[in-house]
Amino acid sequence: MGKLSKSLPWLYGVALYYASSDHFVNAKANDTGWHKYVRAPTSSTVKPKAIVDSYTLGDVVNAESLVNGGNATLLTRQGADAAVPIVVLDFGQDIVGLLEIDFAGSTNASDGFPGLKLSFSESLEYLTNRSDFTRSDNAGQGDGNPPKITNGTDQIAVKNEPFTWLNQWGCEFGSQVCSDGLHGFRYVKIELDALSEDAPYTSPSGEVAISSVSLQWQGYLGTPDTYAGWFECSDENLTQWWFDGAYTTEMCTDVFHDNDTEPRGAASESLLGKWVLLDGAKRDRDPYMGDLAVAALTSYLTHDIPEAARNVMEDLAQHQRSDGWIPPASINDYALPLFDYPLWWVVCSWGQVMYTGNLSYLETYYPTLLSVLDTYYVANTNATTSLLVRPSGYGDYAFIPRDGSAAYYSTLYVLALHRAADLADLISAPADASRWRSRAANTSAAVLANLWDATAGAFLDRAGYSAHAQDGNSLAVLAGVASGNYSAAALGYLESATGRSYGHAFYDAGGEELGEGYSDRVYPFVSYFEMAARFETGLAESAVAQIRSTYGGMAAGDPGVTMWEGVGAGGSKYEGAFTSLAHAWSTGVTPLLTTYVLGVRPLKPGFREWSVQPLPSSDLTWARGEVPTPYGPLAVQWERAEDGHLVLTVVPPAGTNGTMVIPAGANSLSAWADDGTRSDGEVVDGSVVLRVQGGQKYVVG
Repeated sequence: MGKLSKSLPWLYGVALYYASSDHFVNAKANDTGWHKYVRAPTSSTVKPKAIVDSYTLGDVVNAESLVNGGNATLLTRQGADAAVPIVVLDFGQDIVGLLEIDFAGSTNASDGFPGLKLSFSESLEYLTNRSDFTRSDNAGQGDGNPPKITNGTDQIAVKNEPFTWLNQWGCEFGSQVCSDGLHGFRYVKIELDALSEDAPYTSPSGEVAISSVSLQWQGYLGTPDTYAGWFECSDENLTQWWFDGAYTTEMCTDVFHDNDTEPRGAASESLLGKWVLLDGAKRDRDPYMGDLAVAALTSYLTHDIPEAARNVMEDLAQHQRSDGWIPPASINDYALPLFDYPLWWVVCSWGQVMYTGNLSYLETYYPTLLSVLDTYYVANTNATTSLLVRPSGYGDYAFIPRDGSAAYYSTLYVLALHRAADLADLISAPADASRWRSRAANTSAAVLANLWDATAGAFLDRAGYSAHAQDGNSLAVLAGVASGNYSAAALGYLESATGRSYGHAFYDAGGEELGEGYSDRVYPFVSYFEMAARFETGLAESAVAQIRSTYGGMAAGDPGVTMWEGVGAGGSKYEGAFTSLAHAWSTGVTPLLTTYVLGVRPLKPGFREWSVQPLPSSDLTWARGEVPTPYGPLAVQWERAEDGHLVLTVVPPAGTNGTMVIPAGANSLSAWADDGTRSDGEVVDGSVVLRVQGGQKYVVG
């Protein structure tokens, strides 16, 4: 078992506890109270929730019928000089799929059918005369890639007879009257207008009768019955954000199609028809390896679809180069040069094995792992400093212009080496495990020797530069490069130098040398690792505070619910309209709450051995939930008693064993099962550790 987190002063006492409160119910009860937090549509047909009245213009009759039903909605324009009829639909939250419109018919006012222009946006801020993003924005950028077919709006030629239109990618008349197909959006603007280049097929005038508008959902439909795990706690915001993270990931979980994926050379035959975890709902619709470091955890802990992550990792492994490098995604025909993503493949392979128990994956792709660590990264290590060196022409998760030996690369390397050593132990490869742990220790020493800034009390991004980055400092703590005073100083520096009202920026002020706005930009993806580092080092108060600032800001902004790719100065969308506002790599709140507040983590593949060690902030009074395992759900709940100590209940599935961990107190060191069996604990690093077998309910506290 790994080193236990230190005892926290507001938790104490270990004694058998039988009393129950309103929240403290049997952990295996068929409770459905958490269903109210689920965000997914109730069916694959999604209806709009409201008309945005302030946008309605021109001759529009019965607009509310598009929400409430009733007579057809009429849009009428008597000539090109008349005001353009406009109606904007609000679907209530971000959604993804194909828009469907049932038309009752149309009347021509001139040559050509009346035209409709559709603009989609995730937020009202960027709902303009074009979509905030559409597939054609990235299209037409290379031989063999899909062409650019729209200039920001989707077009419809509305026929005179009733018909149903489905927003499929393509053009209706040769290269005219075109639509980009799938969109991720909350709002859609419908205008009776036409592009001049679509003549003679469409006209900007006439009358259009719309019977209904809906969306055909395209993603994983995460209704309550599909949840394999869940979480609830005394803070309703935290609970809601757990489910919002799940919903964001559901939007990004889809079957890979060639007509709605990223158009820049990403349509891979080896992925077609398979479930994958995409980068974002509206863009980039390609599965990226680094994103899975967070997104896969959210997926594993919420739904029984581990193949969505596995298919991505297997596909990228199958495209490994002879020098050991693994591509980050299928984009650019598997040639986008990112330096860090092969390391994330190693880390995510550990996650696949530990959370799902898939040992056959490990056996199949262990040679891939060997080549990544012992060929590619060895060849990119500075022989003098023992630090990784990013070669010229390569980027990373944020395309940061930092060639050379950034702390991030070497600390991530250390984490990957430790994860790989754990995997080597599972398949009885002690020489590999020993070699990788030795290299991790050597690289850790090199990071401390070359990049520690004693004046700031944090790791430099690179030697010779003034910037200190969130990624390198956070991973230094998680990977064990920094411990004790080093980790406390580094995390303290990040809080003081990068803290914003909407989260922690990914650089301090020195980051402005690398890119304008870097010191105000928040990446929830990278913030996940800082928040995890805070929990791991006993800083639950600051970890939960950071969760609240990071996710509270996004939840309060438009479109609400879903989690953004990045946040800019003042809590803005960091890349304007281009920003993805439903990005699975930003869903770290979900695994953070399950792993640390509920306290559940795997110690052996598939949770065959597990640990339950709640690490909540002092203002949380109870939490409960279930974690899916191949053996069945692992149910946990805890409550803070009136005197402040925790009462912990665990119902592990049969066939497993694990440890219940709570801080040591003056009372009993034993837990009792529901059949009367007693489990005696021992004090380890200031905590009581009780080892129990699955198949029964245990209560301690």
